[in-house]
Amino acid sequence: MNEVITPVLNNIFTDIQRIFDEQRANQFIISTAKERKAKIKKLHNAIIKYREAFHEAMYADFKKPAIETDLFDLFPVTSEAKHTGNHVEQWMRPKKVKTPTALLGTNSQVKYEPKGVVLIISPWNVPINLTFGPLVSALAAGNRVMIKPSEMTPNTSRLMSQVIKEIFEEEEVAIFEGGIDVATALLKLPFNHIFFTGSPNIGKIVMRAAAENLASVTLELGGKCPTIIDETANLNEAASRVVWAKYSNSGQTCIAPDYLLVHEKQKNRLLNLLELKIKELYGSTENDRQTGDSLGRIVNHKHFLRIKYLFDDAISKGAKIVCGGHFDEADNYIEPTVLTNITDEMELMHEEIFGPLLPVCTYSKTERAIQVINSKPEPLALYIFSKQSKNTTLIVENTRAGGTCINDCTIHYSNPNLPFGGTNNSGIGKAHGIYGFEAFSNQRALLKQNSPYGTSQLLAPPYNDRI
Repeated sequence: MNEVITPVLNNIFTDIQRIFDEQRANQFIISTAKERKAKIKKLHNAIIKYREAFHEAMYADFKKPAIETDLFDLFPVTSEAKHTGNHVEQWMRPKKVKTPTALLGTNSQVKYEPKGVVLIISPWNVPINLTFGPLVSALAAGNRVMIKPSEMTPNTSRLMSQVIKEIFEEEEVAIFEGGIDVATALLKLPFNHIFFTGSPNIGKIVMRAAAENLASVTLELGGKCPTIIDETANLNEAASRVVWAKYSNSGQTCIAPDYLLVHEKQKNRLLNLLELKIKELYGSTENDRQTGDSLGRIVNHKHFLRIKYLFDDAISKGAKIVCGGHFDEADNYIEPTVLTNITDEMELMHEEIFGPLLPVCTYSKTERAIQVINSKPEPLALYIFSKQSKNTTLIVENTRAGGTCINDCTIHYSNPNLPFGGTNNSGIGKAHGIYGFEAFSNQRALLKQNSPYGTSQLLAPPYNDRI
């Protein structure tokens, strides 16, 4: 078998180097705004054209409901493409900046130029969105692009590869399927920028590889996104919004609520409402939930066992099941599950769950909830449900997070005018809209001296007392 695999990999590695060299050779052919908009439009149209095929591919990979493929993968990219296409010409214009008194006679501006040849490494959980979304920004900034999609969703990666090869020349955009060997080969190349979405552990590997070539990076990572539900919150709204945000994509979303911090006065009623909302959204019985068409599956057996371990560890240390708790290993199915009686000794309070388990913790004072959040690495998102502005202000001003929603979850991702990204352990750099354009652009300083008596001449030797 190795005799077959080795030549195939050698061919891929040869193609990687050849295409990288072609893209580098062409990186200074700068595209116009019209050309960039045309490329983005081609991508937008291809997504619409292959919509049903993407539904089928995502279902084949992990039984993802078609509506979730639309909501979390396809529509975010078409929205990003429209927004970027409408604004890229404006973003590209040089920005004039003020001249300080000491530099009178000059004028200055910031010019946005492509970084060059960039690499996008995308994940499996929302693979279309997190491959084509960054691609929109990279194209808007005028870059040449190489893409490595996840091997964990082979059907979707194969279809994305087909789309890319159909609408782009490889010296503009190229895509390479494969596993760790392919990713490793790509990371050895001196890209001008690397955009990676995935776990913090792999993010560190990517950043080390980028450092070898002093490449800039955007790292969209994850972490344990907390949700605070205080004593003034509307519990019916909170339960509805938390359940939808948590169990969509079977919890395999980097901005899904990872654990709840609920005021002790609200705990019992909230637990009842969480169970009620799960039944309303996904089916009233265990069988209805598993056989229904609204819940996907865990992406593979390895991740199923990882989540099952977190559940078993919590139960062994005293966690109680409020609802759910059914696992079907043959189907990689995990029922939407709510757990209480949570302690900090449990592994699920330290590892990002990335699955349909929801631990519910309680607090009595807001300062204690803040202390719990700040005892962990900075999250990608923080959610607060409260009617009391004093509480929300206290929490926001005394915590750090990539983004925050008040009285809702995850929807900040859908606003193209907001930066999306983490901080420290949850990410480096921002994406979406103008922030994605800037991530893939070099902001070049340009100063023009218009005076025959420039500052540098006035300051040149011989030195005297004129300063």
